[in-house]
Amino acid sequence: MQSLQVMKTAQTTGRLPARGNAQASTRLSPNRCALFCAYAFVFSVFNPVDSAAAFQETPATSLLAGPARAWALDCANNEVLVMEHPNSYLRYRQHTVDGKGDQVRDQIETPEGTVSRLIQRDGRALTHAEDSAERDRLNSLAASPALFARHIRHDEENRKMGSEMIRMMPDAMLWSYSSAQPQLPNHSAGDPALIVLDFKPNPAWSPPNLESELLTGLAGRVWIDPRSRTMVRLEATLFHAVNIGWGMLAHIYPGGTATLEQTNAGGQRWIMQHIVEQLTVQALMVKNVKQKLISDAADLQPVAPMSYQQAIRTLLDTPLPVR
Repeated sequence: MQSLQVMKTAQTTGRLPARGNAQASTRLSPNRCALFCAYAFVFSVFNPVDSAAAFQETPATSLLAGPARAWALDCANNEVLVMEHPNSYLRYRQHTVDGKGDQVRDQIETPEGTVSRLIQRDGRALTHAEDSAERDRLNSLAASPALFARHIRHDEENRKMGSEMIRMMPDAMLWSYSSAQPQLPNHSAGDPALIVLDFKPNPAWSPPNLESELLTGLAGRVWIDPRSRTMVRLEATLFHAVNIGWGMLAHIYPGGTATLEQTNAGGQRWIMQHIVEQLTVQALMVKNVKQKLISDAADLQPVAPMSYQQAIRTLLDTPLPVR
């Protein structure tokens, strides 16, 4: 995910983003992660599923009678709705571990964009100075709609890019039903069996832009809820190196992996709940950068639509965790 943002910045500016300016691009919400990862990584060479899960009931034969691509197409269309989540807003805690450390943020979605407050760092409560700096940052955003618009611009660009890549997936990949339809170990026996698809790059497909070149090096497996036709889990690896812009902008080394999990947050609302990603990228032919990300969303609560200023006030009025 971060590697795509690095490449996009390099493509438009000709230089790598400074670490000190990466705050907006590294603060990840589940939906933003979906935008980078959902279907940007697809996986076929993966750690085997717990063998006990294979004895769960497999999908009815009738569900597997149609072409596998039909499931992929429906799933891709629904994944766009997961990212855009029209008229649905949540509050949750986002725990992210990446190159910037271990951070927990309290986040609220609004029609104008997601706002977040840092509430823990490296497993400890914030110091008075850290909390004061975070309050000053949020108060500045509340006082300036123009500043907030610039603040969330990366999220909007990333969401658009992710939607475009997701829509490419049904054609960019060759789809097939996974043999034996292996179920996930934590899948409830009372729920319908998940549809399991394997896929790999379609050699007849040509990427229309730089970002989509990543899809030519991926192969994968995805588990789909048959009722909502929404992705439940995806495991992915980059099975061969990918050059972005003939390698001038970025060279992504083989062996990168990603695991994504989505959950139903109530009704028809789904959200990216868990992400683990590892990549090694050489950007602008300069140096290799190993990127690792672990991100989890917890304490999901539906909220009424509110202005981003109201969301900021709500965040600031909430006491910080004691540890």
